[in-house]
Amino acid sequence: MKDISNLHPKRILVCQLRQIGDVLLATPSIQLLKERFPDAEIHLLTEKKCVPVLENNPHLAHVWAIDKQRLKNPFTAFRWYRKVGKSGYDLIVDFQRLPRCRYVIMFSDAPVKLTQNTSWYNRLFYTHFSDVIYGYSAMLKASILRPLGIQWNGELPKLYLSEAEREWAEGFLQAEELTENRFVTIDPSHRRITRKWPERHFAGLIRLLREKHPDLKFFILYGPGEKDVADKVAELAGEGAVVSETMLTLRQMAAVQARAALHVGNCSAPRHFAVAVDTPSLAIHGATGFGWCPKTERHSSVDKGLPCRSCNQNSCPTLECLETFEPQECLDEALRLLAFKHA
Repeated sequence: MKDISNLHPKRILVCQLRQIGDVLLATPSIQLLKERFPDAEIHLLTEKKCVPVLENNPHLAHVWAIDKQRLKNPFTAFRWYRKVGKSGYDLIVDFQRLPRCRYVIMFSDAPVKLTQNTSWYNRLFYTHFSDVIYGYSAMLKASILRPLGIQWNGELPKLYLSEAEREWAEGFLQAEELTENRFVTIDPSHRRITRKWPERHFAGLIRLLREKHPDLKFFILYGPGEKDVADKVAELAGEGAVVSETMLTLRQMAAVQARAALHVGNCSAPRHFAVAVDTPSLAIHGATGFGWCPKTERHSSVDKGLPCRSCNQNSCPTLECLETFEPQECLDEALRLLAFKHA
């Protein structure tokens, strides 16, 4: 395999599709590529739903957004993937090796097509491979770049808010009677029951935190079809819990989180958003693996510590790791993180 540590690409394509959190976790690698190759033009292949988290990113020159509806026709899809692949790339970095990434790679004449070490049937599509370093997902992705002379040095995901978005958040908080650094965002939803801490526990933690800090309020986040979960937490928590009647967009959510003292939630996209806007965060872990959590003073995770922890299962007859993990068990860590911005 040819040494590529002295490569000087002029145009780079990074492939990172679903989910939204995964795309955020790829932003450190995009930053590292731009720092290593400042004269290169970096493009990203992703899905349409993920584009909002990439807006204003100074390291990206272009985003190819896969619109599944528009590409339903196989002839349309063929032409589109060919267009992307034939866009003159010197280097392609593929973090996933998914079929739609490989469609683009098949059409590309890029001399370097880099991914992690993979099965024999995938190796046909690539020219270079890298052993990954397992751990935090942002670090794992960046470790694929080591053959290019790139090392991960603790860089975290970043989401770049505009001044207009920050001003919008200020007005929104005033309307909701929330004060900067005097409120906590709460994310109680998850599409997988094995990763969803019960509503009563989120409400219990809110009550415990208010006992320590009576001035605190709690803004409960929700996405499509999740408002009933947010409303239930607010009802159980009582005073200090706020649910907006209007569901926020992804970037509006990030702008609000940027002004919060702390984010507490399940291991899902809002946690990655909190990291990306540098707001301290606490994730409650069920079946999720710990590769999604950075290990820093400002960002941590807690769990019941059962032998089956991080099982990654989507069903469980008891949900013991979540049902029996009481709010008191994570109170001290929440209070520690709260001290960073709530003074």
